[in-house]
Amino acid sequence: MATFTSSLPDSLLGKLHDMATKLHVPKNKIIEKALEIYLDQMTRAEYIKSYKQAGEDLDIVTMAEEGMEDYLNQLNR
Repeated sequence: MATFTSSLPDSLLGKLHDMATKLHVPKNKIIEKALEIYLDQMTRAEYIKSYKQAGEDLDIVTMAEEGMEDYLNQLNR
């Protein structure tokens, strides 16, 4: 495991300290979990953005509709 050093505002560090004390866990574990959640949310936001862009792209929508039509025809056979 690598070591990472950073600066945090005093108010945020105070909140981190209070929560670590309340939960009886090390501060680095809270930071680690919070960062995992944040990065997961960012990845999801990227997917949502790309799907919205694809939904507005006429060529992609047409290809998807044609593919769905072919699929439905195969199911009917």
